[in-house]
Amino acid sequence: MYKKIRNESIFIKPNSIKFRKMRVKNKKIFFKNDYKSLSKFSLSSVIIILIFFGLPVITNFLDENFKRNIEVSNISKKNFELTLNNKDIFQQKDKSGKVTNLENVFDDIDVFNSDDNNLNTSRLSASTIVQLFEDTKYDLKKVKETKLVNIGNSIDHLPLEMKKIENTNKRKNLFIQIVLPLIIEENTKIRLDRKKLFTILNKNNNSNTEKEWLSQKFKQYGVKSNDFSTLKIRMDEIPASLAIAQAAKETGWGTSRFAQEGNALFGQWTWSGEGIKPAGADVDSKHKIAKFKVLKASVKAYQRNLNTHSGYKEFRNERAIQRDNNGKLNSLKLVNHLDKYAETGVEYTKILKKIIEQNSLTDFDDVKILPTTKKLKNLI
Repeated sequence: MYKKIRNESIFIKPNSIKFRKMRVKNKKIFFKNDYKSLSKFSLSSVIIILIFFGLPVITNFLDENFKRNIEVSNISKKNFELTLNNKDIFQQKDKSGKVTNLENVFDDIDVFNSDDNNLNTSRLSASTIVQLFEDTKYDLKKVKETKLVNIGNSIDHLPLEMKKIENTNKRKNLFIQIVLPLIIEENTKIRLDRKKLFTILNKNNNSNTEKEWLSQKFKQYGVKSNDFSTLKIRMDEIPASLAIAQAAKETGWGTSRFAQEGNALFGQWTWSGEGIKPAGADVDSKHKIAKFKVLKASVKAYQRNLNTHSGYKEFRNERAIQRDNNGKLNSLKLVNHLDKYAETGVEYTKILKKIIEQNSLTDFDDVKILPTTKKLKNLI
């Protein structure tokens, strides 16, 4: 073995005491350096792991607390007002070239609120609504267990204090409690109509009352008379999980100006005098967000929009396929066909999926209304 001293090499005997001391010293230096390297590596690994697991939590916190008031501008929602005011678009062609009539699709919906002081009901405070739900034993956990919701708990307006509810889970919980009965009630009406439609179709002869009913439904769904195949596809429910997710996204869980001032849960556009001007709209832009007298009207208009607008034909076709296969609707698959709902396209559908999954909203898809009579129970 050689040791470098003053640029000269001297030989040290392997069995000498000096050699053994040098080997012990070198070994100590080696282990000391190795321990330092191991410590640095371990510390770096811990930091990387903490960042990996902590980043989603931080991202969600920022999204919920700093981005919830962003108002999304939609593309196809503007058809809502056009069908009410513009005669030129009453006749629409879908991708197959079939003409549909959209003139009467919103006639049965109490759309606009022309007088802010002329509301059907007074606006309840958040504390009053919470107390009302407690008194009636309306709890989302119980709803998930029983799969029943009392539509008697329906609220007409979101409380003004939604923004002041700092606890995110409490704010989300209250929002779902408010919109869920409205969505389930409208879905139940569609389900009963669909059941009646199939009953009529299975009869050889129909009464005048049934014929009048059919004529009304053809108008409501923008379908040509006697086009039963299209009517069956359009007359169907929107999964509760999907409706809740879209309402949550559009309103920032009930905190947006449109929801607070106009009961607008889904942001339909309007070019008439009644509506709310978006804060970020161009100076030359004339569209507004439609106002509704009550939240229920907004839900009904949203369902009718998805069930009639040509932009959602693929959505309805996928829904029909799901019905034919096992009868149960899958919102996480249906949402893929709502990329035309917002300007952000596919990104919008990804956000909806995230909202549905993170909040376990599919648990509400098979919820029904709590029947108040034996007859109603048999119907639903």
